[in-house]
This record gives sequence, structure tokens and C-alpha cells, in this order.
Amino acid sequence: MVTALPHLEDRLKALPRTPGVYLFRDGDGGVLYVGKARELRSRVRSYFRGDAGHSLKTRELVRRVADLETLVVGSEAEALILEANLIKEHQPRFNLQLRDDKKYPYIKVTVQEPFPRIWVTRNVKNDGARYFGPYTGVGALRQALDVIKRLYTVRSCRYRLPQETPDRPCLDYHIGRCLAPCVGYQSQEDYRGMVEEILLILGGETEGLRREVEERMQHASAALDFEGAARHRDVLQGLDTLAREQRVHQLGGSDHDVVGLARDGAEAAAVVMRIRGGLLLGRDVLRFQGLAEEEDEELLASFASRHYLGRGREGRRDLPRDVLLPADFPDAPILGEILSAEAGRKVSLGVPKRGPKRRLVELAETNARHALEDRRTVVGEVDRADEVLFDLQERLGLKVVPRLMVCFDVSHTQGSETVASAVVFQNAEPKKAEYRHMRIRGEWGNDDYRSMHEAVNRYFRRRLDEEKPLPDLTVIDGGKGQLNAALEALRGLGLDDTHVVGLAKREEEVYLPGRRDPVSMDRRDRPLQLLQRIRDEAHRFAVGYNRKLRKQRTLRSDLGEIPGIGPGRQKALLSRFGSVKGITRATEDEIARVPGFSRVLAARVLTYLKH
Repeated sequence: MVTALPHLEDRLKALPRTPGVYLFRDGDGGVLYVGKARELRSRVRSYFRGDAGHSLKTRELVRRVADLETLVVGSEAEALILEANLIKEHQPRFNLQLRDDKKYPYIKVTVQEPFPRIWVTRNVKNDGARYFGPYTGVGALRQALDVIKRLYTVRSCRYRLPQETPDRPCLDYHIGRCLAPCVGYQSQEDYRGMVEEILLILGGETEGLRREVEERMQHASAALDFEGAARHRDVLQGLDTLAREQRVHQLGGSDHDVVGLARDGAEAAAVVMRIRGGLLLGRDVLRFQGLAEEEDEELLASFASRHYLGRGREGRRDLPRDVLLPADFPDAPILGEILSAEAGRKVSLGVPKRGPKRRLVELAETNARHALEDRRTVVGEVDRADEVLFDLQERLGLKVVPRLMVCFDVSHTQGSETVASAVVFQNAEPKKAEYRHMRIRGEWGNDDYRSMHEAVNRYFRRRLDEEKPLPDLTVIDGGKGQLNAALEALRGLGLDDTHVVGLAKREEEVYLPGRRDPVSMDRRDRPLQLLQRIRDEAHRFAVGYNRKLRKQRTLRSDLGEIPGIGPGRQKALLSRFGSVKGITRATEDEIARVPGFSRVLAARVLTYLKH
């Protein structure tokens, strides 16, 4: 027999006979379970009447209950909404553990901005932007982005155009990925026209654009521009793939949400296919964990109410006219009433028995089984370079995507052989042809701040003189002192708007100009790992150059003690044999053949080095 604690007996007797929501709490006040009831009194008391019909999970729940809270509402519909929101807020351990699969990406178009931007995101917000997805097949996402990148030049910066503008265009302009509307090289009218075409492509309307690209390909071929014709051919293939993957079934151009459910022991997956105008525009995948004896009907009811009601208004946007279900559940009519009120029109929930709609439900169930069986399909396969750069831009509050990054480090040996390195990454990958190292000219000794000032000054002055693109982000190996030294050097060159951050080694803290405390980043965050990677590469490059100079100094010091071997002859020997050990292994004749040496001088060198 399962009984309530003595102090709950009076509470149970006083429960009202009205609809509402109840919360079971543990001894620490934590929420164990949230439930709804058509009549609170009978539903809550049923937990404590006996355990003959209770599952093991329910008996364990009741054993832990130390307190009870109830909330009376006016109708079953209100109870359903409140239950979904409370479960979302408290995530009780005894409720079904349903979670969004955050691995699936969307394409976001910020149509609310005068000059919209486009990027991949996993966070859908009610911010006025247009979202396309989720893309569960990585191939479809890459095809969509590839078509857009080949045909259009969308900006990636975060300037609030046209109110906020930079002094010069970023790297995207120089490599042909943007026409620089930020500095007036492209008009707003022309830019918006381009974005409207992109929205049509992402929405599945590719036929008109396909004819246009086909004409471009024919013109390029007629003009013997075979490279251009090949590019247009690739775009056509991408458009065909998009059209193929988006079109599911015409169904008279109707709007549907199609729900599928699959289960495997303690785990389950639910899929919602969003079909608008006969086109599949996206698929939401959600997962259950920690299932016990729950029936499929209970899983479906929990999923439907929490998917549509427990995610805020952004989760209930763009409601369809029909929600096609694999099975019925008691709360379906109430949920239909709530969604109809939200949409301002009739939203029907039903279970199709035959025909095209039934086949769509079977397709959704197949998708759910696939999502349950194959959890690795979409892990980390999206355009990861772009993704981490957008994340880094977000975390650091940068105006532009840091596609071109440079990192500076200073290295010396107790104040001697002071050198600096400038390591360049483009699109999150090393660009070794752009690496630079330099000997610090000033007699700064072990003053890292003045050495950093000199290194940054010389590097950027040369970029300006050669009219080369400036880095989107400058990373300084060091804390606030090194960061301030770099900022002073940039101000002296009139580059006040350059984005600069400092990365301190000991605690891996990221410092921004004018900010007292470092930016909080978890060591597992990919943006921080990218900063660490370029910092470590700059350190390796600087230390390597320092060691090389130190080694040369040591070798020349040894050779300089030999009478008659001045700097010129030392350099000649090292150039010919590579090291002191190489000279020692050489014969007298081999040394004598080095320009500036005789047999007498060769014998003197070997005698000294060997003895």
C-alpha cells in the first residue's frame, strides 16, 4: 500500500474538483513531476490509493514525494498549456524526458534588416527573420548554401547598415564573396532584389531561376567561356537537387504537419514533417529518454502538447491547417482548439486511415525510425569552418565574420634574440604562405609590451603600404598589457576600428579592449579552441625562429674563437656544412675547397674543433 505522508493527508482531502495542474516536490523543494487533471481531487488522490495498478516508476515517485502544489485553472485547455510550460521550466526527472535534437541546423535570413544576412544556426527565435530547415540531410544544406554562394554575394558582417559603416571593405569583398554594400559599392535596392531571389530558392521555387541560369550557361558556352559554363552547370545541378529534395507530394498544395513516432526500449524519437504548399520545408526531430512502462499513446500526447505548446510563440508560428497523427490520444481535441485559437482559423488534428495522407504519416514514421537508429548522420558535418567563425563573431561581438585572422607572439632568450611572429588563418585554417617572423629592432630586452608594439606596428604598416586586405581579427598572445600595446600601435596607424583580442595562456582568458573582465568561454567551446589553435601556432612559429637565431649565435661563437675565422668565413662554413658537427665530420680537402679557405686554415679549423 502506497500512502501519503501524514502532513499531506489533509491537503489531499481539501483538493478541489476542478481542472488544474499539480506539482510533486521532494524534500529539498525540487519538482519531481508535473501533471494535469480534468479533476484535481480524484487524479491526485489516485496516486496514494494503493500500488496494485501502479508502475515501478510511479511507486518510486510517490515514495519520494514530500510536498504537493496545485494550480487551479478554468478549463482543460488551460491545464494542457500550463502543464507544457511548467515541464519546460522545471524539467522534472519523473516526466518523460523530451528534448529537441539541437544538432539539426537551419538557414537563417534576416529579412527584418535593410541589408539581410544569411547564415546557419541551430537556435530559432521569434525575431522577424525567415528560417529554412531544419536540414536533417547535410547534403541538402550544403547544396542550398553552395547554390547561394555561387550565385549571390551576401554580406556576412554585423554592421547595422546603413546607419553603421566601416572605413573599408573586409576580406569578403577582396575575394569576391561580397560587393561591399557597407561602403556604398552596392545599392540597397540591388541587394534586396538579390535576397528576394534567394528566398525563392530556399522556399523551393527554383524553376524560374533555373531557366535564367540555363541561358547564362548557353551564353558562356557560345562565348567559349567554358569555365563559366561549367560553374553555371554546377549551379543547375544544385537547383535540381534542391527541387527534388523539397517536393514531397502535391496534395492540392495543402499545408500539413505530419507526425511520426518510433520507439526502441527506453528511447523514442518523434518527427514532425512541415509541408507547406505541397513542399517539404523542414523536419523537426525530438527525442524521449528514460522511458519505462509508458504507452505509445502517452508518448504521442506528451510530444504533441509540448512540441506545440511548451516552446513559446516561436514554437507555434506558421501553424498548418492539418496535423496528421499516427494514432489518436485523449487530449487531441483540446489541443486542436488551442491551436485554432492561436492561428485564428481551424487547425484539425486527425489520424488518416488511407490514401496519400496515410502514406505521408508512414513516411514520417520511417523518418522517425531512421532518426532513432542513426544518431551520427548530422553530427559535425555542416560547414564547420563557417559555423565556428559565426560563433566566434557572436561570442566576441565582432562586426564582421573573422575570415582573415592574424596572431602575434613575442619570444626571446633572457632578453636576447627577441623575435616576433605573425601567423595568419583564413577561413579557420592556416595560410602558411602569409606567415611572417621578424627580429625586434628596438633594444627592448625582455620588455614584451614594447616588443609587441613594434611587431604590430611593422606588420600593419607593411600591409597598408602594399595595399593588402587587413585582418578581420587580430589575436594577441598575452593579457591586458600586450593587448594595450597592440592597440596603441594600431591607433598610431589610424586603425582604431580594428578588432583585437588578447588570449592569456595561464587561464585561457579572452580580453577585449575597454572591458575589465575577460569574456567567459568554456574550454570545450569551439570558438575558444580556434583562438587557442592560432595562438599556439604563433607561439610555435616564434619559438622556432628564436631557437634558430640562438643556435646560429652559439655556432658562430664557437667558430669565432678560431684565429683567422671571422664572420664571413663562419657563415661560409655553416652554409656549406650546416652545423659544427658537420664541419667536424668534413675532411681537410673539403674545407679547403670552401671559398676563402686554404689547407692551412682548414687544418686549423679541424684541429680546434676536435681538440
